[in-house]
Amino acid sequence: MELLARKGPLGVRAVAQQLSLPVGSVHRMLLDLAEENVVERTPDGAFELSHRLLEITGLQLDRVEFPRLAHPFCERIAEATKETVNVNAVSGITAVCVDKVRGNEGMQMDWRIGSRGPLYCGGAAKAILAFMSEADQERVLAEPMPAFTPSTFTDPKALKAELGRIRQRGYSIDNQEIVMGVFCVAVPILDRLGRPVGAISVTGPTPKAPGPEVMPIVALLNDACGSVSRRLGYIGDWPLASPGGDTVTARRAKVAV
Repeated sequence: MELLARKGPLGVRAVAQQLSLPVGSVHRMLLDLAEENVVERTPDGAFELSHRLLEITGLQLDRVEFPRLAHPFCERIAEATKETVNVNAVSGITAVCVDKVRGNEGMQMDWRIGSRGPLYCGGAAKAILAFMSEADQERVLAEPMPAFTPSTFTDPKALKAELGRIRQRGYSIDNQEIVMGVFCVAVPILDRLGRPVGAISVTGPTPKAPGPEVMPIVALLNDACGSVSRRLGYIGDWPLASPGGDTVTARRAKVAV
């Protein structure tokens, strides 16, 4: 791939010669890459890189870029709420803490950067899961869901109903699902295709429940996540639900062309 990036398009024999590899082996590798849309053939039969690598690189850049974009917002939210603000990124069927800003409250849920957790529980994880495709949701729901506390969702049907409520509100709530006495509210971050790449959450000992009392925090998160999502190319509606968070808004993300 590096050779084609530097010197392509090239024929099979030219690639084999420059890499000092057997022609047959190179031909098989190029056919495999073509099957995965990584390379494509030109009209004269040579091979060159396709746009698939640009798509893959773009997704990776989104994941690397959004924590940096989110950090200034996290600092302001932590100062305003006095609680810990976490930034999580999607990694397969898990969420990874990629940044955090601690607040001033004594009791904090102190996930280390790099900590990994399941998508079926926790504020940030459920905010991500709720806006994933149905197929990706089913992958998570098919996995075992062991309980961390008595409040953890362990039944797929109950979790699916909760994901519907999160989409309706535009934010998720963690009511002591991972640690007793620790509550969380979170909003997802979407990429240019309207897919969740992460979430920002506010976590601490202050009880949080859907309704008017939590909306000041939701407003801060919507401002942060909306701004970061826009920088990543998302052009769909924002916020993801009505300001009151209690009206269904069936909005499809607009895909940037």
